[in-house]
Amino acid sequence: MYKSCVYRSDFIILDNICQKQKCPMNTLGEKLLEARKSKNLILRKVASAVDIDQSLISKFEKNERKPTLVQLKSLALFYGLNYDDLIIDWYSEKIADELCYVDSSSRILKVAEEKIKYNLTKSDE
Repeated sequence: MYKSCVYRSDFIILDNICQKQKCPMNTLGEKLLEARKSKNLILRKVASAVDIDQSLISKFEKNERKPTLVQLKSLALFYGLNYDDLIIDWYSEKIADELCYVDSSSRILKVAEEKIKYNLTKSDE
């Protein structure tokens, strides 16, 4: 599960261990864990309230697994978190996980952004 930090010429890839030491951004899992702890709830209570197995919620909080969008919505509603912010975290982490070992990741993201803009203007016609 744990990998060492990988350094590239144009960016630094941080794994779960390095992220906690060097990255100021909280992961989706950390946000879910903080929300639960701030309400002094145990996993079993959350699991019962949102109808998600407590072992899954634990994996979400440890960043070992991503919730589905339906599960994320349930958790956002239960914790009173902004769903749009969580969706941004969900997608950005998913994309970062997919591209973290690709040398041209920055270029891929720029091209993807252009394609999104093109598709949006095309759908407005």
